[in-house]
Amino acid sequence: MKETPNFTGWHAALLHREDSMTDRLVRQLKLLGCSVTQQWQPLAEDALPDIVLVDADQGWDGLLPWPRGTAPRPMVALLGSEAPGRIAWAIQQGAGAIIAKPLSVSAVYPALVMALDIHRERLAVAEKIQHLEERVRLRPLVHAAVQQIMAARKVDEHHAYNTLRSCAMKRRMAMEQMAASIVGGAEPMPEAV
Repeated sequence: MKETPNFTGWHAALLHREDSMTDRLVRQLKLLGCSVTQQWQPLAEDALPDIVLVDADQGWDGLLPWPRGTAPRPMVALLGSEAPGRIAWAIQQGAGAIIAKPLSVSAVYPALVMALDIHRERLAVAEKIQHLEERVRLRPLVHAAVQQIMAARKVDEHHAYNTLRSCAMKRRMAMEQMAASIVGGAEPMPEAV
């Protein structure tokens, strides 16, 4: 994280039964600039807040509208128990930070920052994995383009691969895109390097 975030204007959903701790938490969130909705019912999928704070001691799988481990928003677990099952539930739901109960108001801001940073990191990793999976899926195109270059230019596999790579670099394209253009006939057969 390059900058410490500012939560002014954020909408926070607090999924917890109302008590004196939640009053203090709501007050602290408002001091940080958040608008807060408190409820003890499942979160609506079509109206997700900017950040979710959830009671991990009593939470259940249907409380959050997303599949385990795919939280679309930063999430903070409120936890007063040391029960491994409750900690595991919070992690499985996508919590990026925990605020221990009883609440210390000085723990709120660091937990929000940590949850946001971990959420952003998870999204970046998921995007990178998706990109790499796409490249792996397209590897047969690269192989087919290399085979076509080998046959057309009478070169070995190493030279054909280098030719494809060089052509892709000159055109500032991914090798997979260049290979698809060659295999599809949209690009002329490149000269051997």
